[in-house]
Amino acid sequence: MTGGTASDAAGSRASATDPGGLVRAYEAASMYYVQGETMEVIAHHLGVSRSTVSRLLARARQEGVVRVSLVQPGGAGSLEGRMAQTFGVRTHIVPVREGTTEIHRLQQVAAVAATHMVDLIEALTEPGRSGGPGGGVAQGPAGSGGEDRGNRSGTGGDAPGDGAARQGAGQDGGGGVVVGVAWGTTMSEVSAALPARSVPGLTVVQLNGASDPVREGPSAGEVLSRLRTSLGARTISFPVPAFFDHVATREAMWSERSVKRVLAVTRRASLAVFGVGALDALNGALPSQVYEGGHLTARDQAVLRRQNVVGDVCTVLLRSDGSWRDVTLNARATGPTPAQLARIPRRLCVAAGTGKARALLAALRARTATDLVVDDATARAVLELAEARGQTGPVLGERLTWQDVGPDRAAT
Repeated sequence: MTGGTASDAAGSRASATDPGGLVRAYEAASMYYVQGETMEVIAHHLGVSRSTVSRLLARARQEGVVRVSLVQPGGAGSLEGRMAQTFGVRTHIVPVREGTTEIHRLQQVAAVAATHMVDLIEALTEPGRSGGPGGGVAQGPAGSGGEDRGNRSGTGGDAPGDGAARQGAGQDGGGGVVVGVAWGTTMSEVSAALPARSVPGLTVVQLNGASDPVREGPSAGEVLSRLRTSLGARTISFPVPAFFDHVATREAMWSERSVKRVLAVTRRASLAVFGVGALDALNGALPSQVYEGGHLTARDQAVLRRQNVVGDVCTVLLRSDGSWRDVTLNARATGPTPAQLARIPRRLCVAAGTGKARALLAALRARTATDLVVDDATARAVLELAEARGQTGPVLGERLTWQDVGPDRAAT
């Protein structure tokens, strides 16, 4: 067995031409994963110790030289198949052992979601795959569109004359792929789990406001910073509150050029990534930053409960049946509505913990997602809720038909 100081010294000399060690990490990984060689054989071939081979293999995984891909078995009887049949959403189930802590459950789901997010981004960068301007709206399983017309004072509606902002979208968002991201505890964990893969031309834009929380917690800036570091993305923040105090203030801000520029870039997004917030932390669920972070007053939350709100997506508040248009506080919110999200071709929702089952059901009923990464227990809980209530189709009374609108009326 090779394991002495002399062999490691030889390895150090050999790595002088590869100061980052990635070439040797690739060689070790290729021999181990592709050729099926033992660590002892690899150590002898590279002139290093077995412990060095182990470090090289770990480096290869960390740097994205080695990527693990699992193909889930489908079928109508599987959890994935049942979720697809019930909600029309591509689902990635993350098995989590029973009895685990909620933070560990979230981290397990976030790790899978981070890899899936990067895979989606890389697929969008392939020639002819980008969903930028003119890319159209995906007609996938959950892609029933829906323009937010008649909600001019509601969430995400553009101010009059916003068509001018679209003309400047190219200079703000560049010509590459644009990804919209939300913020919160879930997105913080997803961003922390991102593999290091540089994506040329990638722009990431913050989907909803988050400034001025009363309590410190996961921030939008933290999420954007990690995306810059891990993916080499250009990031664009959205420096407005999660909720304005007054509807008139929001309407005035939506007429500002700085806000228009952010909204214009958001309209170019090919992918949106977001979690689900739960108004009430049930079954030991981790608290949602929207409700625990001081963005809403106790009086606001009392109003939400009277209106049967169970949670939110991108700070747009949802009832259990997925309805949202007449929730009064949504007129003060800054995130895109479900109808506006529907204009983004791929929409990845990440959720962990059965305490979020009601909120996740609402999000799925509102057709917010085309893709879902969720743990197995939460998926079962959502299906049980849906079956108990007989809610498996679109929201009754919610018109989710695609309407083509002019650039001066396009919603974010």
